[in-house]
Amino acid sequence: MAQLLRVQNFNVSSDGIGAGEDQTLERPFGHVDPERLFAWAGATASWPMRTDPGGSRGLDDYLTRDYARNIGAEIMGRNKFGPQRGPWADHEWRGWWGDEPPFRTPVFVLTHHPRPSLTLSDTTFHFVDGDPATVLAQAREAAQGKDVRLGGGVTTVREFLDADLVDTLHVAVSPVELGTGLRLWESPDELLDRFHLDVVPSPSGVTHHLFWRR
Repeated sequence: MAQLLRVQNFNVSSDGIGAGEDQTLERPFGHVDPERLFAWAGATASWPMRTDPGGSRGLDDYLTRDYARNIGAEIMGRNKFGPQRGPWADHEWRGWWGDEPPFRTPVFVLTHHPRPSLTLSDTTFHFVDGDPATVLAQAREAAQGKDVRLGGGVTTVREFLDADLVDTLHVAVSPVELGTGLRLWESPDELLDRFHLDVVPSPSGVTHHLFWRR
């Protein structure tokens, strides 16, 4: 069975923006409040950081649970790992997630400034400088037959889409307009030359866009 490269639960605004500008340590999403995009997932019964009982079921919950299904490795851009640009000033920064990152697989961080691999709990971060096809080949080997998740951010997803390497894409479009920021698309129709698309509205107000290769 083929190993897929999957984009899972990627969130954008109604005008296609997935992250803000001016990222800092205190503001991983720049000027954008991530709650405005992610509230639908946080409200589900299966949200992994849920500390109280309850939560919604249905489509949103199913897609939240599906996030980790059959994933053996992840690829992410450097600025999903941290806010630094240029050469690493030091190697003390260990990501946004503390001592137990949520990935539980090998993670390949795209950077022009490689550094030694870093293991935290059951997640190992590898810092790699390569084109999308080369990095995907490394991630597929590490995934040991499972699929690879393309975690973002926006620039990284666009880079792999432009290289025609993405097999499935789930984008949750929230009913907010942000105006400025990093834009995944002007319209989802841009991808219809390569992908089938189902558009499924949810009672939470988000609209799930499910793409798969033609």
